[in-house]
Amino acid sequence: MRGIVTVTPNVAIDQTLDCPGFTAGTVNRVAKETRTAGGKGINVAAFLSGGPAPVTAAGFLGADNAAVFEALFRERGIGDRCIRLKGASRTNIKVVDAAGGSVTDINLPGLSVPDGAVEELTAALDALAAENGHFVLAGSLPAGLAPDSYAAWTKRLRERGAFVAVDTSGAPLRAAVEVRPDMVKPNAHELSELLGRPLPDRDSVVRAARDLHASGIGLVVVSLGGDGAVFVGEEGALLAVPPKVEVASTVGAGDAMVAGVIAARAAGLDLESCARQGTAFAAGTLAQLGPVLPPPDCIDALKRAVRVESLGHG
Repeated sequence: MRGIVTVTPNVAIDQTLDCPGFTAGTVNRVAKETRTAGGKGINVAAFLSGGPAPVTAAGFLGADNAAVFEALFRERGIGDRCIRLKGASRTNIKVVDAAGGSVTDINLPGLSVPDGAVEELTAALDALAAENGHFVLAGSLPAGLAPDSYAAWTKRLRERGAFVAVDTSGAPLRAAVEVRPDMVKPNAHELSELLGRPLPDRDSVVRAARDLHASGIGLVVVSLGGDGAVFVGEEGALLAVPPKVEVASTVGAGDAMVAGVIAARAAGLDLESCARQGTAFAAGTLAQLGPVLPPPDCIDALKRAVRVESLGHG
């Protein structure tokens, strides 16, 4: 099986604070603290690691704190094609109150990408396209990258025969959809922002996803949080609803969904299998802290428990 490459221009160290009863404006006590290599594409690579396809991470790392990423790559067997830049990668602080069901994000600024680094990463992606069939371009763009960076990479990679998935928002997503990636995965809010109109209910989300698919994007996945996700492809439209699971943190669930869908797509599976696996990956990570999936037998049980509803071809 050809490999999968994830591209994360704006990586982050995710510092997760387990803080029961967190209340803003008061003194809070942390029960547990973890630091993990993060950023959307890094998370996707971590979720994909251990599968049948080799996984490579590309993007930019701050040289001052690259060790946490390098440790993840070694531990999970992820290829490292990240370019080191002067300075430190950003830290994103996540305050998790599991009992209260809340996650508070405090995101620090990231690196500024210097002249020449974009061309270096582009050359690396061109080389990786010779040996890898699937690419995931994910997350925000750091200072120094143009909003159409994902669009430019999508066009180059697709010309080289790669399947390209884009998971971002705002101006980078608007630019990317203009060049028609093979897959996009906005949430309902991001899709509403992209289209410039409210999407007040599931039916409006489905119509919007169909419109995006009809524009030339092969697979449109719209996450609906606890209500599941809508999948629109050549085979029609599906709603996938996860089973009830214990929730430790929702952090990374969207990245796990992308990983599950890409793994299924890379294996040549159909739309329903992509929907089941993506939803099972997302549900499976809810009980974990950090980019970790439960054991394969648990994932298999979750796949069977996902409720898939056909939304037709219209």
